Amino acid sequence: MAVQKDRNIRIDYGDPEVTKGVSVLSQQFDELYVYDGADLGLTYTPAHSSFRLWAPTASKAYVLLYSDWHSETPDRHPMQRDVKGTWVLQVDGDLAGRYYTYLVQVGEQWNEACDPYATAVGVNGDRAAIVDLQTTNPKRWKAERPPLARPVDAIIYELHIRDYTIHPGSGVRQKGRYLGLTETGTKGPAQIATGLDHLTQLGVTHVQLMPVFDYATESVDETRLHEPQYNWGYDPKNYNVPEGSYATDPYKPEVRIRELKTLIQTLHDHGLRVIMDVVYNHVYDGYVIHFTKLVPGYYLRYKPDGSMSNGSGCGNDCATERPMMRKYIVDSVLHWAREYHIDGFRFDLMGLIDVDTINELRRRLDQIDPSILMLGEGWVMDTELPDNERANQSHAPRMARVAHFNGDLRDAVKGEVFDEAKPGFVNGGTGFETRVKQAVAGAITYSEQLRSFAAEPDQCVNYAECHDNHTMWDKLSLSAKDAPEEERRAMHRLATAIVLTCQGIPFLHAGQEFYRTKHGVDNSFNAGDEVNRIDWEAAAAHQADVRAVRELIELRRRHPAFRMRSAEQIRKHLRFEEGPAHTVAYTLRDHANGERYRHLYVLYHARSGVTRLALPPLGSWEPVFGAAHIEHQTSDTLTVRGIGMVILGCDR
Repeated sequence: MAVQKDRNIRIDYGDPEVTKGVSVLSQQFDELYVYDGADLGLTYTPAHSSFRLWAPTASKAYVLLYSDWHSETPDRHPMQRDVKGTWVLQVDGDLAGRYYTYLVQVGEQWNEACDPYATAVGVNGDRAAIVDLQTTNPKRWKAERPPLARPVDAIIYELHIRDYTIHPGSGVRQKGRYLGLTETGTKGPAQIATGLDHLTQLGVTHVQLMPVFDYATESVDETRLHEPQYNWGYDPKNYNVPEGSYATDPYKPEVRIRELKTLIQTLHDHGLRVIMDVVYNHVYDGYVIHFTKLVPGYYLRYKPDGSMSNGSGCGNDCATERPMMRKYIVDSVLHWAREYHIDGFRFDLMGLIDVDTINELRRRLDQIDPSILMLGEGWVMDTELPDNERANQSHAPRMARVAHFNGDLRDAVKGEVFDEAKPGFVNGGTGFETRVKQAVAGAITYSEQLRSFAAEPDQCVNYAECHDNHTMWDKLSLSAKDAPEEERRAMHRLATAIVLTCQGIPFLHAGQEFYRTKHGVDNSFNAGDEVNRIDWEAAAAHQADVRAVRELIELRRRHPAFRMRSAEQIRKHLRFEEGPAHTVAYTLRDHANGERYRHLYVLYHARSGVTRLALPPLGSWEPVFGAAHIEHQTSDTLTVRGIGMVILGCDR
């Protein structure tokens, strides 16, 4: 069953006699070889170490023990075949500090691979490390999470570990490291707060970390950190281990673990929950990943002609629908939730994962803590999986309490991300009012005319920019290049205000609060620090805008009307008001529940001129936000000027 694949890599799927004539690609294989135990990988104690490997197609299997990460003379220990295609070995004595791999014979090939279940690795992740995880806990290590009553109370802030502190003006000592984000009292240009202090002052509830699992050496070589290297990290290598390039010492396996835990605990201590960006839809290289070396043909999705499914655009899609791949994903997520106290998971290209896997993850995370968030990119994408099994927005009602990014709002607000010149609502585009209203209602079925993908508002993540595509400032610079700079800034402020006042879960990209630019680069995954770093000089130059975002976040947290918990509540209390083109107006009635107001009136005004609107006769309205845009107000009319948002409140 040896097959020649692309790039001249030969893959042997094994001797059929080993699996009783059953192909690894068949459903019958799953019926024979699904293992549901909780002991895959290494189980360490000071007295002995136990190994269990799932490799049904292997005819022989060994554990290779190395003295260090680069030794070439391992001790070879034969494993014994056990139940459901697993192999087992117990080695007496304390193996802490040693390294190991698996060596398997599959058909005529011998393949050496790192343990997919490894929880510690050596530099560059080619060998698993034997570490007592209890020794990696920081001095203060508590399981308690910052409070979160409901998912819609979350305000998410996405950042990249290196980007956030690497700027020369960040004031951070451990620039680009896990520990850099634990530093307090850091100051940037003009003595502004930077780093962790900036986050806590901003008022967000969740920090979403772009991938911090161990990613491919081809992206960042941990032995060459003195050289310029950069990557976002969406190329998974070892799913259950932190990336070493963000650690102070990637050569010591326990250091990256302890430092990531220290970061998480520090964020918790400052009232911030942590979301981990996870990439279970593809691997960095389907031909050389440990999955393919250990059980060729199983973990990845294939087309009828034997080539790899490529819905991800990365050359391979993970076969999440297969029981042992699903088990691996569930075990991996639970490892991060339990061992690292992660508070949420953002699933990259979630539309390529199957619905049953996502629902099983939700069920198992609920057993740990129902407040752990699940959100993902529920894009409708093509892959070798039946349409009705894909975890995309079309099937959101079947995945309760799993949120999807609202790409429709993103494109409606600023224009299509794949058409740089096309404008949206804030930058002069026409006909976007209905799409903005859909987001205002949290993407639920608000009426026959206003409906989107969500069954409940906690399934909708509203955003205007993220790490992908142009930043909003760059998009506006391209799509409204003839507008004065200050007008483009007004457009930017309005877009951010819309995100923070829609129902559902708001999401901000790091630096969005001060017009982050990537100098026109739309796919900066490997573009380096000059393009990707957070510019603290820009933050200092736009502190008034930072304060405005802080005020909006405080407003949202103070007024539950902006974060109603059910579709029923939204339909009851949200009412859209009359307004001309390039405006969206609505009231939140009998539900403001703030310090003073029973009703709120919200106006998104994407017009540079003057507009006169009728106010609903609910009481005496007074400005809450955006008073600078109000030219005149009477008991029943509001006249505003310029692009921006106005919020009024009344108490009866």
